[in-house]
Amino acid sequence: MAKTESPQSPQSASTLDEIRATRLDKVKQLQEAGLNPFAYRWDVTDHAADLQAKYADLAPGEEVEAEVAIAGRILARRVFGKLAFFTLQDETGTIQLYLDKKVIGQTMTDQPDAFTHLKQLTDVGDLLGVKGTLKRTDKGELSVKVQDYAVLTKALLPLPDKWHGLTDVAKRYRQRYVDLIVNPPVRETFRKRALITSAIRRYFEDRGFLEIETPVLQGEAGGAEARPFITHHNSLDMQLYLRIATELHLKRLIVGGFERVFEIGRIFRNEGISTRHNPEFTSIEFYQAYADYHDFMALTEDLIASIAQSVLGTTEITYQGTPIDLTPPWRRVSMHDLVKEHTGLDFHQFESLEQAKGAVAALGIANGDGCDSLGRLLNEVFEQQVETTLIQPTFLIDHPVEISPLSKPHRSQPGVVERFELFIAGRETANGFSELTDPIDQRQRFEAQAARKAAGDLEAQGVDEDFLTALEYGMPPTCGEGIGIDRLVMLLTDSASIRDVIAFPLLKPDRAEEGMES
Repeated sequence: MAKTESPQSPQSASTLDEIRATRLDKVKQLQEAGLNPFAYRWDVTDHAADLQAKYADLAPGEEVEAEVAIAGRILARRVFGKLAFFTLQDETGTIQLYLDKKVIGQTMTDQPDAFTHLKQLTDVGDLLGVKGTLKRTDKGELSVKVQDYAVLTKALLPLPDKWHGLTDVAKRYRQRYVDLIVNPPVRETFRKRALITSAIRRYFEDRGFLEIETPVLQGEAGGAEARPFITHHNSLDMQLYLRIATELHLKRLIVGGFERVFEIGRIFRNEGISTRHNPEFTSIEFYQAYADYHDFMALTEDLIASIAQSVLGTTEITYQGTPIDLTPPWRRVSMHDLVKEHTGLDFHQFESLEQAKGAVAALGIANGDGCDSLGRLLNEVFEQQVETTLIQPTFLIDHPVEISPLSKPHRSQPGVVERFELFIAGRETANGFSELTDPIDQRQRFEAQAARKAAGDLEAQGVDEDFLTALEYGMPPTCGEGIGIDRLVMLLTDSASIRDVIAFPLLKPDRAEEGMES
């Protein structure tokens, strides 16, 4: 009868200690046999998925003489007397190993106990390199008929049997390396993330944009309304901030004469954690001289549709059970009109802020009393009543000037700016606008922000004097935009939480993060 071994069920600490001790003893036995349980290299010529595809038509019982060399992790072991069958997993997938004592004894003559070592000194989780030919077993399983092997890394801890379910979510994020081993769909998510990021970079480079890195450590945080992380440089005795956006430095490059620039980089915001927020995230910001927000809305449609087509092969996707069509063109509608459409409130009709607050309160909308202008109140109503309803791609345009300190005033509508936010699946994915190039207006808006900061607003920023100096040298008409790559990856990989698309999300120690989702 075969002895079958697969990843183990969750173990107690004492059991894990016992397993580790047993495996350490096997390490010692391998070393005493003159073998290195932590090898230096292995010549890999093939991968599991490629072999499965190439020999898909190989009939049961048929063999081919072509020699292959693969390496991977043992996921399962079935041991008979003079035969053993292992399941080996590499980056691309799995393949069976056909281990015959007679064959191994004939080919590994320098190791007379090679088959015994396979049976007794290897475990599920070990990394193994094998060479051999291919055959399809009578039961139809494509297998590498092993002629030579080496233990590449002896695993000291066992793999879990079950790594799914809500009770294990925190541990999956915390021990992502194990999550990646036992959950192939997780590896596929991060493979797609890499392809998405690569496709974004290629899209902009093909259109003449240059990627230029800007500082992470900044003397004045700016470019967004967000609470920054604060640090200190000892030698210079300076308080510094981790950047909350790349915007102001990229616009300095436009002032300096570059006409198309972008940066894909990490952004840091000292804010709460939720299914949509991680304090450290990835964004792309891009800027083009002589363009406006109409140009960038068209670019954004084309960019995201192109990425979806490139990575997924379609622009018609499903996100958490809801069909979403990314095929351009997408709807463009003002914040005012969307609020009126969803709530019946027409902010153009209000004669005073107090009248508007009364109408808003009558609808049961909270937090309106804290708004100090009609524009901020309009935005509050939008965020509470409208935002989550925008499932299909929608450009929200023409925001109040009060919430858009870096945007150019609308060319024909007073009180609003030429700005857009892209909403898909009920959340913001991109934010762009015709850039404010008037240094006098910009200073007034910065000073208004600074006043809010002085009054205790932790997300308001101060006055960036160097940026204002740059504007006074003259910035051409410019459009800029930022896209949250994590949220875009969530959309294109059907991932419910931002933690599912960040390889190593920030977590509290142990399981203390439970209940933090909001």
